Amino acid sequence: MGLLDSLKAKLGPAKDKVADLAQQHGEKIDHGLDKAAKMVDEKTKGKYSDKIQTGTGKAKDAIDRIGHNDDGRDGGQGGGPGAGPGGGPTPPPPPAA
Repeated sequence: MGLLDSLKAKLGPAKDKVADLAQQHGEKIDHGLDKAAKMVDEKTKGKYSDKIQTGTGKAKDAIDRIGHNDDGRDGGQGGGPGAGPGGGPTPPPPPAA
């Protein structure tokens, strides 16, 4: 068993736990991200609003992918980091109100 296989075997249970927590508490995590983004945006006086929104959207997408990917596989759709539904590119976050 190589080093990478050993590492994957040890991190597998942690990945499952993170997926379970993301699925159970996704709304709380989203709320926390929104709250943090709002605070940072206020502290920077709106100077980085677009970047904050982009980062928040990407974080929410990642939490959604983690929470909906129960078995650690993507159903053969391909993708990896940055992949959206069906393995394609992640769509941009909706514009701010």
